[in-house]
Amino acid sequence: MSEQLKQVTHVENIRYDKAKEELIIIDQTLLPNEERFITLTTAEEMYDAIKLLRVRGAPAIGICAAYSLYSLARTIQEETPEGFLNELKKQAAYLNSSRPTAVNLSWALGEMVKTAETHLDLPRADLLEALYRKAVDIHEDDIAKCRAISEYGLTLVKDGDGILTHCNAGPLATSRYGTALGPILLGTEKGMKFRVFSDETRPLLQGARLTSYELHRAGVDVTLICDNMASIVMKNGWVQACFVGCDRVAANGDAANKIGTSGVAILAKHYGIPFYVLGPTSTIDMNCPDGDHIPIEKRDPDEIKTMWYEKPMALPGIKCYNPAFDVTDHTLIAGIITEKGICRAPYTESLTALFDNKA
Repeated sequence: MSEQLKQVTHVENIRYDKAKEELIIIDQTLLPNEERFITLTTAEEMYDAIKLLRVRGAPAIGICAAYSLYSLARTIQEETPEGFLNELKKQAAYLNSSRPTAVNLSWALGEMVKTAETHLDLPRADLLEALYRKAVDIHEDDIAKCRAISEYGLTLVKDGDGILTHCNAGPLATSRYGTALGPILLGTEKGMKFRVFSDETRPLLQGARLTSYELHRAGVDVTLICDNMASIVMKNGWVQACFVGCDRVAANGDAANKIGTSGVAILAKHYGIPFYVLGPTSTIDMNCPDGDHIPIEKRDPDEIKTMWYEKPMALPGIKCYNPAFDVTDHTLIAGIITEKGICRAPYTESLTALFDNKA
């Protein structure tokens, strides 16, 4: 059963073809109506793929960035080790500037640069191979982490539960299973039945275009709702848990996720529904003390006014405020589920313990 479902559930969103030395991603901006795979060759194409959301989701961005930096490393002409490293750092800084909120982006690029630094005395071919292996390790590590997160998250719900999710944190946003969708997909593979309510997630509609697409393909009972319908769905008693992903978690447990997430958490608190944040430890930024220190990306106003409409829905002169993320206060979060286990309040202690435990 697991293998059969895997074929329809786990879209291969990022792939590096080593034989052809090509980085290939599925263009998520075209889903669900078109499944088109594109090859990223230049630094500009890689930057744009992240900036324009062709690849999105914090873990997926990190994976894509790692393969991108390896691919760019192959084009560096500098002959000296120092010159190579300086150029690699420039490329990493350029890619890192594409999106500021998701810590996985800077984390993955940092891991690649550190790998280069520790192998700088090797012949160029061996150095490049070390960079490739590191990118593969980051990818495979995320697959393993998503599976572990899914297992832990599955202990928080039971067969027949209603689950509400916001944005998209499934295989498309990660590697396999996903984070917030992981327990749902893993439970489905094990024969469990859930009723999922998917917020459409304005203005980019990741819930409508991506989450509903993934769950429907997996045979999950999914109902798409507008963001402003979450309250009545909760009031009706149809939701037993909320599962969301995260782009950055601060040391005190404040969590940045797609805009609208904090509103879901506030509603869940009002109706007595546990609200869970799911993500790998690479998404936890212990150098960030709280949510006030998380940079919030501001995006193009046209995403609100024109992107999904045949004609503009607001006059050209109308001002727009379009933050890509908001921060959910740690007091609203019932648990933060990582590949190492479930963290509970006080998060300053439980999150610290994740990194103190080297096992």
